[in-house]
Amino acid sequence: MPSAQEPDHEPDTGLRARLVDVGVDLVAREGAQALTLREIARRAGVSHGAPRRYFPTHLELLSAIARRGFEELARRATVAIGDSRASGPRAQLTALGRGYLEFALGNHGMYELMFRHDLLESGHLGLRDTSLPLFGSLVDLVGQVRPDADARLVAGALWANLHGIAQLWAWGSLQLATGGDDFVPLLESALDAHLGREGE
Repeated sequence: MPSAQEPDHEPDTGLRARLVDVGVDLVAREGAQALTLREIARRAGVSHGAPRRYFPTHLELLSAIARRGFEELARRATVAIGDSRASGPRAQLTALGRGYLEFALGNHGMYELMFRHDLLESGHLGLRDTSLPLFGSLVDLVGQVRPDADARLVAGALWANLHGIAQLWAWGSLQLATGGDDFVPLLESALDAHLGREGE
């Protein structure tokens, strides 16, 4: 790692990417609360003012870090959907839901950052453009399973349900309430609630 005294003359794209890389690593290790400009600059080996040249506000740097999370979640979703394509849309939704929960629970700091309302509302770095295609995939699959319903509303309710499972499971509340140690039955119940029981 470069020393903190190293001059900040690295090409724009190189240092910009390094600052985001450091932020991604930091949020994975210590959570979203650790993402201060000063700490990211220190770990990147540059002066504490250097990030301002590439990210004029703290929010812009956090948005760039969150964008990496959405990109990874989208990549996992694409793989999950593709792997279950032959089994039909219900199986794809199950795989998508499972992948979503595994990402949320395995990357809690990043997940928390990704859904901060101030980042999503700020419009920095097209976070909406990064997150909405995933919701579009959910809507498409729900529409195939529930052609009788407003797919956007059902998909929105299902997403809210998945988000709630992720948060409550991360806090330990659902394990305490249900006595379970696996989120998959909760996922299946959520799918049944919003899509109807499979085969009915």
